[in-house]
Amino acid sequence: MQDFNIPQQLQLQLKTELGALNEILQRFEQMVTPLISEEQYWQCQIALAEGFTNAVRHAHKDLPLTTTIEVEVKVVPEYLEIRIWDWGQPFDLHAKLRELNCSLEDPLGQGEGGRGLFFMSKLTDELSYTRGSDARNCLVMRKYLRSKG
Repeated sequence: MQDFNIPQQLQLQLKTELGALNEILQRFEQMVTPLISEEQYWQCQIALAEGFTNAVRHAHKDLPLTTTIEVEVKVVPEYLEIRIWDWGQPFDLHAKLRELNCSLEDPLGQGEGGRGLFFMSKLTDELSYTRGSDARNCLVMRKYLRSKG
C-alpha cells in the first residue's frame, strides 16, 4: 500500500447506460490500487458497480439515456468515499434495507431485488442516500481504510 498525503479524486459524468460501467471500473482501478489493500479494492469495486448499476436500472429507468449520472471517488488517508448522483425519484434507503433484512432469510438467493443494496451495506462502513437541493439524489458509500496488518 502506497503512502499518500494528498487526497486522490476521480470525477466522471456518464450517460445512463450500463456500458459506462467499464470506464468507471478501469479508472477506479488505476486510481485506487496503489493506495489501498487488495481486499478493500475488491469490496469498494463491488459497491461502486452495484451503486452505478442501480442508478441506471432503477433511478434512471424512465429517463432519457442522455441523462447524466455523476460519479466521484475520493481517497484520503482515513477513508475511501464513493458518491453517485442521479436524477431519479428518491427513496428511503434505510427503510428498504430494514425491509430486506426482515423479509429475506437468504438475500443472495432472492434474485436481483435488493441484492445490490445488501452488498453495498455489507461492504462499506457508511451508506446513505439523500435528496439534494438541486433535485438530484446522492448515494454516499464510505469505507474506512485500515492497515493491512
